[in-house]
Amino acid sequence: MASNQDTLVTVFGGSGFLGRHVVRALAKRDYRIRVAVRRPELAGHLQPLGRVGQIHAVQANVRYGGSVEAAMRDSLIVVNLVGILTESGEQTFQAVQGVGAGTVAKAARAAGATLVHVSAIGAEAQSASRYARAKAAGEQAVLAAAPDATIMRPSVVFGPEDQFTNRFAALARMAPALPLIGGGLTRLQPVYVGDVATAVADAADGKAQPGGIYELGGPEVLTMREIMETILAIIERKRMLLSLPFSLAKLQAAFLQFGPGALKLTPDQVELLRVDNIVSDAAKAAGLTLQGLGITPDSLEAIAPQYLWRFRAAGQFQRKNA
Repeated sequence: MASNQDTLVTVFGGSGFLGRHVVRALAKRDYRIRVAVRRPELAGHLQPLGRVGQIHAVQANVRYGGSVEAAMRDSLIVVNLVGILTESGEQTFQAVQGVGAGTVAKAARAAGATLVHVSAIGAEAQSASRYARAKAAGEQAVLAAAPDATIMRPSVVFGPEDQFTNRFAALARMAPALPLIGGGLTRLQPVYVGDVATAVADAADGKAQPGGIYELGGPEVLTMREIMETILAIIERKRMLLSLPFSLAKLQAAFLQFGPGALKLTPDQVELLRVDNIVSDAAKAAGLTLQGLGITPDSLEAIAPQYLWRFRAAGQFQRKNA
């Protein structure tokens, strides 16, 4: 079996939540990894994920083509994970997830590198959400520059340090009730971050279909209400679940977008919750899913207790009822 020790992979956005799991998955497969991030001095936590010298962080910003080209020099594989949940200054959805994705794709084509691009289920050019429109623009730019690129579209991703389950668990710790935007009827297909990382690593190994758009979802389709109920059961807290109409939620988000931590909610996030976020029948039929890659996804109920225990009243020492 050929070794990957001489193959250099550049991972853009490798220091974030998904990034650290992708870097770990690639390191286990013996790739040499260059992590391209805006603040390499804050990426030291990645080095213990591999052997000495296997993982190296460099500075790059997808809004600047020169830094992107320098970061992928001599790379045979490029992975783009760059994404933002909220906008700040010049770091807008379109600049980072739209134009920035195209910049990475053009540089990868010029370098002759294989490209794996991570987008999101719900990427839609006609969406009311700026986030979703930017994701769609990024996919279009990627395929225009590198038609053989593999695109991965995960549903909402959960796992340690996520901004999904941890956020609602933190909110339950401080608030007497949790909001159900739109009545909590929106359907999601939460996918474990480790499964997404495995899929990306498989694509780097050449196991994915070139030019394919994969939709990655977990084993269950759940409504937001069901997800909230699962989180509350895991952290063993009883909280009211209050239905909040989309119109009222968007009005509140106009103020909460400036809020701290778990209280932060933007109008664009409210728009995202108007549409189901699940794997399409077309992707299932074409085998462009986790199962199509031979990956059996883990469920929210199986994984979340491993890290959400800290939100229980007494943490890991919470007394269990007989």
